[in-house]
Amino acid sequence: MIYLTHSKTRSWGVDNTKYTLMHKSIPVAELDIDEETGAILKIAEVHCPRHLPVGIEMTGGRPSRKWLHDWWSGRSIPASRSGLRDALEALKVSSPLLLLTKCFGLSLSDQYWVRSGAKLVEWEDVNFFDNPFSEDVGNALFGRNTGNKPNLMSPDNTSDGWLKKKWVISGAKRILVKSGSPAFYQEPLNEALASAIARRLGIPHIPYSVIYEDGKPLSVCEDFITPDTELISAYYITRTAKQRGSVSNYEHYIACCERLGIPGIAHSINQMLVLDFLLCNQDRHYNNFGAVRNAESLEWLGATPIFDCGTSAWHNVLTNMIKPREDAQSKPFRSKHSDQIQLVTDFSWVDTGALKGVGEEFADILRPSEYIDGARRSALCKAVEVRVKMLESVIEERQRPHKPSLLGKLAAKQQQADMNKGQHPQSRTKNTPEKG
Repeated sequence: MIYLTHSKTRSWGVDNTKYTLMHKSIPVAELDIDEETGAILKIAEVHCPRHLPVGIEMTGGRPSRKWLHDWWSGRSIPASRSGLRDALEALKVSSPLLLLTKCFGLSLSDQYWVRSGAKLVEWEDVNFFDNPFSEDVGNALFGRNTGNKPNLMSPDNTSDGWLKKKWVISGAKRILVKSGSPAFYQEPLNEALASAIARRLGIPHIPYSVIYEDGKPLSVCEDFITPDTELISAYYITRTAKQRGSVSNYEHYIACCERLGIPGIAHSINQMLVLDFLLCNQDRHYNNFGAVRNAESLEWLGATPIFDCGTSAWHNVLTNMIKPREDAQSKPFRSKHSDQIQLVTDFSWVDTGALKGVGEEFADILRPSEYIDGARRSALCKAVEVRVKMLESVIEERQRPHKPSLLGKLAAKQQQADMNKGQHPQSRTKNTPEKG
């Protein structure tokens, strides 16, 4: 975990605070942070480069101030978060970046944090894995009253994504509660579907369940990071090496993981791509997959289990427009699922027979929601079953390449269209990593 100790200075008319950046109990670097904007203005001294956050550019043995500031600001609640403006007003804070130091920069996703020199506390005393935290920020993000003096000591200050979400404590567990979006509020239900499919196929995943609050479904899952581990997103993994123009996004990510020594990455990517194909997931961006490492030894433990699959299964598509056989958009390595599924290097682990009845299981998940009527439930369940048949077709094509499937024809057609436009097939997929 990283922390900061600080004292105030004034320079060029700007109110600065000096901090010591820490990784758990290891001093990493001395920083100047602007109290009015929350920006990192200067890196004064580096103590332990090895424990800097992953993916920070180094020049002459020193970290880039811009890259470290981007990492720091990336910890804050994104501007796209639903209800953020009203929440900031209720919390009496002008910017989500300014919330970071209110909670020492602590997160439930990694072990980096900040410590004020005026408050001589240790990580053991304040980390959110072992200590209680306020639910005021989470309640504000859900539009609830937080009173006149909200307590800002919350891991919700460092939560990612655009949907409303909040951390709560249940016994000794840290639980993430996440909302959906109008008009169908389907994302929480899709998380449960993803869990069901992953369970059937033996894919490591975070189990999600569904609860209802004020009639709306919410997804619920337990934090898979511990006080000794941390999540490193694919976005920062890809920044550990420069991508050559001739190297595809997929090849670059695999190469970066192998260079870092992350075990089992190719198989885990195979599993993710198969699951996303079945779900017709359109939002597998670079911040909702990655790898887990030990925060003290820095040993890479492997790929993250699958999580964050809600923006899938035609969640915002009108019922009469649900067309599972159409070539859907995808991320992160190809722009179309027909292309991306071809990146899977091995299908031998896939038992499509285990998916028998998954449509009926999805119907049971959808049935309690008052936002999903019978017609939509039927269309969604049939669509998932169609995706299973399409996957079977892809696997058959791989085994008998002389018999092209519908997906193979779609992929060939798209590649031919790109070539006719003078565009390399891979170049159209170089999406900039984005936040989810």
